[in-house]
Amino acid sequence: MQENNLLEKLVAVSPGMEIWWDSSPVIFANWCRKLLAKAQEGDKETLLRQFGRMYNEEKPEASLFRGVTTNPALSLQAIKDDEPYWRGVTKDIIGQNPGIDKESLFWLLYKEIVKRGSAMYLPLFEKTGFRQGFLSGQVDPRKSFDKDAMLKHAEELTAINPNVMIKVPGTKEGYEVIETLTSRGISTNNTLTFVLPQLMDCAKSVQRGLEKARRNNVDLSRWRSVITHMEARYGDLGGLREFAREKGIELSEGDVRLAELAIFKKAYRLIKERNYPSKLLSCSLRVGPKVDGVLRLWHLEEKAGADIVVTCPPSFIDEVINFPAPENISFVKDRISRDISPDILDKLMRIPYFERAYAEDGYTREEYNSHPSLVKTAQQFSKATEDMVEFAGKCLEA
Repeated sequence: MQENNLLEKLVAVSPGMEIWWDSSPVIFANWCRKLLAKAQEGDKETLLRQFGRMYNEEKPEASLFRGVTTNPALSLQAIKDDEPYWRGVTKDIIGQNPGIDKESLFWLLYKEIVKRGSAMYLPLFEKTGFRQGFLSGQVDPRKSFDKDAMLKHAEELTAINPNVMIKVPGTKEGYEVIETLTSRGISTNNTLTFVLPQLMDCAKSVQRGLEKARRNNVDLSRWRSVITHMEARYGDLGGLREFAREKGIELSEGDVRLAELAIFKKAYRLIKERNYPSKLLSCSLRVGPKVDGVLRLWHLEEKAGADIVVTCPPSFIDEVINFPAPENISFVKDRISRDISPDILDKLMRIPYFERAYAEDGYTREEYNSHPSLVKTAQQFSKATEDMVEFAGKCLEA
């Protein structure tokens, strides 16, 4: 095992890039123990040093992880990571709130997980002058089309800790919420975002919100905006291959990854050219494709040099740390600026599903809510939220 893992090497050639932990921070120590337990004996000391650099309690400003993305689904994973412990926490909440129902219990439990996770990153938030160390707390995914409910949830979440950033979906209603929150100086992370029109809509909504905030002399010293691109959820979950087949086009895994990257790279260029104040966040990453028998990491390789956030779930970090042939991966400075091959782009542009996703005006706000990737992702997140509510219900019955 190499001393520095591939994420560390990527950051080394990418000024301004931040790696975020895509899960609740409360599971980090247990995740480290699990990885250490399955590691080869000769790799354990190296792994321990890497863990210490990922989350450095003694010197937080030196940590590899510069922030956190989370949501109710990931909070449920945290509960499952140590269910007996969280049953005890839930029991305490019930004791403090006689007569509480399961929906209210779920929300208080979720806020407790957000509180504990954000507290772990407060030292980094303070050490960096409130620029890093944010934790994204998502509004209830079941309310992705309810503006008033999202605003209420945002107010509650932002009151937990000063480094809580509000995760808001890329729905028609979500962009209204983002503009409103920005105008109040509240940090946001735009999620459920898959296509260029959404990414640019968010950048413009944030800019308008900032203009209002400045006119009203709102304190922006702790404000920040990131815009998430859920890459493989666009290419895989949204059905790019199926839409291509309707046009008689077969796409390889590599073609799908490049389609996702083409959207991301175009958004990155436009945001930089127009000096929008938001920072792109890359998520839903995959290992691959395999090219001429060699496994690649295009979702990382093609972003080398980018001033972005890359958020990684524990499972993906495990794959990166234990990548079978890390010597085959090289991060070329400013690779982010290299366009996708014209031949590949021409092929993709014959697929209306991609053509619309790649055009800044390819979708109207009203159409976001029915985009296949958004619909399916919202359903998955809502189901996980319902599962967390059911956990709360079982605790009430115990």
